[in-house]
Amino acid sequence: MASLTVVDVVALLIALFLLANLCKREYQRRTGIKRSARLPPGPSAIPLIGNVHQLPTEYQEKTFFEWGRQYGGIVYAQLFRNPAIVINSVKVARDLMERRSANYSDRPIFTLLEELLGWKCMPTQMQYGERYRKHRKWMQDTFLSKPVLLSYQPIQRREIYILLSRLSESPELFETHIRGFVAALLMEIVYGHKILSLEDEYVELAERAGTESVLVGSPGSGILSLLVDFFPVLKHYPLWLPGSGFKVKTNYIKGLVTRFLNDPYNMVKEKMTAGTLTAFILAGVVNPGVFKKAQEEIDRVIGNDRLPDFEDRKSLPYMECVLKELYRWDAAAVLGLPHRSMAEDVYQGYRIPRGSMIIPNIWGMSRDPVQYPDPEEFLPERFVDSSKPEADDYNPRNFVFGFGRRQCPGQLFADGNVYLVMSNIIATMDISRAKDEDGCEIITTPEFTSGLVRHPKKFQCVIKPRSEKAINLIARMNLSV
Repeated sequence: MASLTVVDVVALLIALFLLANLCKREYQRRTGIKRSARLPPGPSAIPLIGNVHQLPTEYQEKTFFEWGRQYGGIVYAQLFRNPAIVINSVKVARDLMERRSANYSDRPIFTLLEELLGWKCMPTQMQYGERYRKHRKWMQDTFLSKPVLLSYQPIQRREIYILLSRLSESPELFETHIRGFVAALLMEIVYGHKILSLEDEYVELAERAGTESVLVGSPGSGILSLLVDFFPVLKHYPLWLPGSGFKVKTNYIKGLVTRFLNDPYNMVKEKMTAGTLTAFILAGVVNPGVFKKAQEEIDRVIGNDRLPDFEDRKSLPYMECVLKELYRWDAAAVLGLPHRSMAEDVYQGYRIPRGSMIIPNIWGMSRDPVQYPDPEEFLPERFVDSSKPEADDYNPRNFVFGFGRRQCPGQLFADGNVYLVMSNIIATMDISRAKDEDGCEIITTPEFTSGLVRHPKKFQCVIKPRSEKAINLIARMNLSV
């Protein structure tokens, strides 16, 4: 075979270049992807670790929010080897995760949560596909069907009356009573198990499994537990090596989860709802004028001879504003649950790589100063004018439960619970600031925990029935169910 001349080599290289360019153009034509599109703006990364060194161990949503202020509603970051798209804009979130949901409904693989802690069959963690769609349909049949939701209302009424009685008897345990209310609803509806006391073994097991699962990913659990999602090989870390304490801990938690596991999705929903209701109590302490205004509306519309019910909701517009503002102000699931892009995409001229982790900063969206001036203030009046064209777009109820095909299927059930608890507590209870030993009011500054689901930190308050008539009304309603 004759040897190639320089001219032959050059000609071959040109031919290969032209062929590669032709293939590239054909790929772009078929997929609509322009490889020349640049990545979204974002903080400068360094080799190997990307932007991980710029993330704090707590309250990452605040850092993501600052990135959004600097770079815009869509931000690119590199978390070790994983590309990440941080979204701080409701519009961008809807454009991608709802209007292009076919590409953005997958989930990243979380080795720590799924394999080491045993939550792999959790519907929120499932990869998008036939198995997930089957679970999703079951959950929709359980929590979105109107006839089914109506069938739950007697249980909801019964449990709200029990909650009011417990608040009357031991108001200092309001957080425990709220958790018991939510747990009782879910246990009976999902498992057919009726809870008769706060010491119920199933409630305690669910609480332990959920709390321990959240804590194992916190800074105090060790660096290896925080890295295992980025380097899955660490799941095989031997127990006899130094630093293996996280494996001992995850093995213990997995045992709890295995005992509890039938439908773990409800635990996350339970914690979100319980956290939101506790935040409602906190908002009442910090903003007594809002609480009083809502009481006046209920007294005017419903009176004090009965308690608010589901049918009264449409007649309580200010109460609806309070509920919207609670969702915005609290934003319990601060970062939602990340989505994953299944194919490369281009949005607003920016390239979104295939396999990108899509992080919706729900807390950041709720703090948009343009849509929500003075975002740290609790101001239900900001939602009074619901006739604005953009009112529905920026209704917090439409984004705090997630986006697209991964939106929480239990949101209508959860929303009904929050409304029922809020309206009944406002109708029957007074909430005020606690006092110190000298009789001076204790000024509460709202503080929240960091984590997957945030809760108000411990705070003091005084909860008591508004009147003797309210006490008798609660007692009568308990006897009627």
